[in-house]
Amino acid sequence: MSASDSISTPSSELVTPFLIKLGLLEAEQVTHAERVRGKLGQERSVLSVLLQSGTIEDTQVFEALREHRIKIPIGRLLIELGYVNRAQLRVALELQKTSENNERVGEILVRKRIITENQLSQVYAVQLGCDLIDPDITRCDDALLRKITADTCRRNGFFPISADDTETVIACVDPLNQQTIAAAHEVFRTDIRAVVGTPSAIRQAISALGRHQKSKSTVVVRNTDPGTASGKVDHIIQTAFREGASDIHIEPLKERVRVRLRCDGVLRECMDYAREDHSAVTTRIKVLAEADVSEKRRHQDGRILFEDPRTGANFDMRASFYVTVHGEAVVLRLLNQSSHVPELKHIGMPPTMLERFRNSALDVPSGVIIITGPTGSGKTTTLYSCVNHLNNESTSIITAEDPVEYLVDGISQCSLNPKLELTYEETLRHIVRQDPDVIVLGEIRDQFSAESAIQAALTGHKVLTTFHTEDSIGGLLRLLNMDIEAFLISSTVVCVVAQRLIRRVCVECAAPAEPETRELQLIGWTAGDYDGAEFMAGRGCEACHFSGYKGRVAVFEALVLNEAVREAMLNRQTSSQIRKISVESSGLITLLEDGLVKAARGETTVREVRRHLPRLAKPRPLPELCRLTGSKR
Repeated sequence: MSASDSISTPSSELVTPFLIKLGLLEAEQVTHAERVRGKLGQERSVLSVLLQSGTIEDTQVFEALREHRIKIPIGRLLIELGYVNRAQLRVALELQKTSENNERVGEILVRKRIITENQLSQVYAVQLGCDLIDPDITRCDDALLRKITADTCRRNGFFPISADDTETVIACVDPLNQQTIAAAHEVFRTDIRAVVGTPSAIRQAISALGRHQKSKSTVVVRNTDPGTASGKVDHIIQTAFREGASDIHIEPLKERVRVRLRCDGVLRECMDYAREDHSAVTTRIKVLAEADVSEKRRHQDGRILFEDPRTGANFDMRASFYVTVHGEAVVLRLLNQSSHVPELKHIGMPPTMLERFRNSALDVPSGVIIITGPTGSGKTTTLYSCVNHLNNESTSIITAEDPVEYLVDGISQCSLNPKLELTYEETLRHIVRQDPDVIVLGEIRDQFSAESAIQAALTGHKVLTTFHTEDSIGGLLRLLNMDIEAFLISSTVVCVVAQRLIRRVCVECAAPAEPETRELQLIGWTAGDYDGAEFMAGRGCEACHFSGYKGRVAVFEALVLNEAVREAMLNRQTSSQIRKISVESSGLITLLEDGLVKAARGETTVREVRRHLPRLAKPRPLPELCRLTGSKR
């Protein structure tokens, strides 16, 4: 059956009854979703309503369809998942008839920005019953990479993932292409297992491999001797990449120099070296960062574009040099310039909060949306998930960032550079002349950038930006402290999202574990408030370096401004009063409450919640929070 057949087939769904049969859905849940769909008055599938409400996760749907190899036409599956509607699919089919390049329907939908590459690849993987794995050159074995060339990969459209003595796993756009399989077999001389990879991820991996192999063929000698300053710097940076660190801290102490890495938000020491070597190491980093090597009495900043000599992968790093009594302390922030932006529904926002944020903030035509939180809390990732949601063929999106962290096709991105007079002030003056629909400001830094965001919203633009405050209410109050008039804030700001990243319980060694009663009491819960919780804790294993945690989970607080909150701001009420009004009238779920819901589901621990999230009011009982967030218990 072709994609066109999926339009003319009856409206009854194929996936939902199958999920009921497997026990992943109950008939009552489907009936409720059908009633909700009727009230919405839109052409939507029942499955898309179930997915958006959080009744079932898309990963569960994909896994079930992949495992049981249910044959569903791609157009029909896209409709049932809620990725496209019938009208959009019909337009794509018409365009396919006039296409000169024999484009497939899915490719047309991606080109028109109706669906993302990742969505199409995921659906295609489900149809074929295979995995979706995006290649990452930083995780590939050296021996595997030495067997191929970038030209071979580019010509045949694949990239290796892993290999053993009998089988090599490759990622490709079309795993059914026998020419691709034959070419891979010719190279690796083993059985080939093809999985689906998104085209952009495959191209990015091939490009990185090409850069690596080109640098190896040129007459350039890298000093990798760990006894030299250059060797020490390369070793420190490559160790940070390998460990997945976000920051490198090089700190001179009284008798030695300590090197610490921030992994999953926590600093841990990884090495040290002698104090007499520190001057040479600092000078080497300054040279790379284009900082003043002769200046040792003042603080400095710089930026390094580092190419991993092992893989050819490029990383952008921000360098900060801070003068201390024992010498210059250096902090390097690692920014992997990625093209992979997570979908909005996958950032970790609870279902009810996500629906309110999407409907009452992202989908309104104008206004300011602020993502707030401390450094390293994932603000930029959330910001770009919002950009990805808004990015389509009919929307003009322009950004001003310092620096660009995610590369997104279809939008105009500007990386600020004060040395070239590409400052916020200069860039913001020119942005509005580019006829944008959506303006993305990397960060509100001062009164000028705050006023620019407000003025752009007043002229009918949608503005997305980030801010550094403790919670959502604090974002509004800080704007007031910047001497922005209260009536301007209340009339332009539509939503403030506060977020944090806290450590996730390691899935390899997770086990049921009741938190101490004192910890629950300190956050404000008493017996009965956490009925139904399934607390977990990691016992410690090699995978998590015996910490019990691996990876991080995002915690959110979304304040959508309604009339009651706007009135409270105009009346200059206190933060506690505004918070109380927000909880009562706009359905505000606090950071602490969202963190506790995630702890009760075993994603993190109460100790992590207590250590990292502000406790500004007593949290509501777990059953009530699960109802308000739409989270399953």
